[in-house]
Amino acid sequence: MPQISVDYSAGLAGTFDRRALGLAINRLAVKTIAAQPEACKTLFRANDDFVVGEGDGPDAQVFVEFQIFPGRTPEAKAALSEGVLALLAEHISPAPGTRLFTAVNIEDIDRESYRSTTAAG
Repeated sequence: MPQISVDYSAGLAGTFDRRALGLAINRLAVKTIAAQPEACKTLFRANDDFVVGEGDGPDAQVFVEFQIFPGRTPEAKAALSEGVLALLAEHISPAPGTRLFTAVNIEDIDRESYRSTTAAG
C-alpha cells in the first residue's frame, strides 16, 4: 500500500514522462509516509474531457489520489500532498496559455475490508 491514481487531462499526455513521475511519487511516498517501495502502485488515467466554469479557455487538470492504510499523522499526509504538488510542477509543462489545475487527496482505507492479490502470468 499505497494505491495511487493519477488522473490527467489527455491533452497533457505528450508533456510529461508518466513513468518518471510515477517513480518520483513512489519515492516520495516511501520518504514521507514510510511506505514500502514494492507496495507503491501508481496508475495513470487520461481523461478526454475537462471543463472549468464556463469553459472559456484551454484548461487541464492533474488529480492525484492516494489510498493508504490508517496511521499516518496529519503532518505526514500534508508533507506528502505538498511534495506531490511540487513534483507535478517539476514534471508537467502544459501548452502556453493553458491553465493547469493540480490537486492531491489522501484517503485512509478500511484495513478490515481491504483485500488484494498478486498473480504471475
